[in-house]
Amino acid sequence: MPTLSQLFLYPIKSCAGIAVQEATLLESGLSAQGVHDREWMLVTEAGQFLTQREFPRMALIRPTPSGDQLRVSSPGMADLLLPLAWQDEAPACRVQIWDDVVGAADCGEQAAGWFTEALDTRERVRLVRFRRDVVRPTSVKWTGGIPSQTRFADGYPLLLIGQSSLDDLNRRLRAAGRAALPMDRFRPNLVVASLEAFEEDYTASLSTGAAEIRPVKPCARCPIPAIDQATGVSGPDPLDILQTYRANPKLDGAVCMGMNCIVSAGAGSTLRVGQALAAELAF
Repeated sequence: MPTLSQLFLYPIKSCAGIAVQEATLLESGLSAQGVHDREWMLVTEAGQFLTQREFPRMALIRPTPSGDQLRVSSPGMADLLLPLAWQDEAPACRVQIWDDVVGAADCGEQAAGWFTEALDTRERVRLVRFRRDVVRPTSVKWTGGIPSQTRFADGYPLLLIGQSSLDDLNRRLRAAGRAALPMDRFRPNLVVASLEAFEEDYTASLSTGAAEIRPVKPCARCPIPAIDQATGVSGPDPLDILQTYRANPKLDGAVCMGMNCIVSAGAGSTLRVGQALAAELAF
């Protein structure tokens, strides 16, 4: 039977993730230890979102919930402490993430200076937080008309990868004389064991108790899996190997690994590592 083998949140989009043993499943994604997945994001002064594509050093920025604060660390710098309590006085702003313009709250000059230094960039960057009064709906093109929402994730609230899918890729990498890759290169929220390799592509739903997670769209991969999440340094890109067998005609030949998911039932449920999941296949 499939089991939930790992759970990850990424409090600041494209920065280091945190592994947790349990999390609350919300329609907009996972929540644990007082933080939500992709609740914060780095942007340019003009409000354009930033990722490891432009700044691989973002992998070295590590947010950690600590009591009523989010502690953010980066090598060679004093930690930045961000309050978890909502700051009503935070200035409202508008930010761009792909084709969406989203309401956000600016986290101030101290945070802007800290992240600008951490990324070692001349262009000042800013930290923004997803506003509590904003709903960012996902596209229903892939959901069969089921409404959903997310925060600052690229498009959907959850990313699911089967452990066997990574194992399959790593066998191919080793056969080509390359090093195996850890799961963190692909930045999932949910890792499921005991599925066949890439069986998540054909899974209609995964459920436990009242919670139902529905895979809806293959995840087209960018160059981020080439970035070592422990060092922030780019290395060999696995996309050349994935290209040989994971080009998806549904996405115009994009190389895909993992499935974007929505929460179709049971928002508010608790997910735990080791939990058994009932899988319903799509055929």
